[in-house]
Amino acid sequence: MNYTEFIGQVQHELEYAQAGQAVRASRAVLTTLGERLHEGEATDLASPLPMEIDRYLIAADHGQRFDYQEFLDRVAEREGVDRSDANYHAQQLVAVVAAVVPPGNIEKVRNGLPEDFDPLFELIDESTLE
Repeated sequence: MNYTEFIGQVQHELEYAQAGQAVRASRAVLTTLGERLHEGEATDLASPLPMEIDRYLIAADHGQRFDYQEFLDRVAEREGVDRSDANYHAQQLVAVVAAVVPPGNIEKVRNGLPEDFDPLFELIDESTLE
């Protein structure tokens, strides 16, 4: 999947009229996820993604420890949306990423995060992780 296809998929899933909104959501979610992951996990998750997208995960200040509520607060602030929209956008972004990366990469991320992050993975079809 190339950059245009990725952003187009995010735009479609979030029902945004403009690609710029999808880019902003992608940046907010993936940068915040990158902050929570260890560097190796972020790099593994980012490697199959388009170069313009993987940088959000790779360039983050990795290994920060915060819970899911803080994750949503950070996404909401970065994207300029409320917390419920941040949650929905994060779930949709992770589902789009899960469709691109090998199942083991997304499963490794899921297993490396505390249980309170489980809602982040709700939209992923479990069969894609097997």
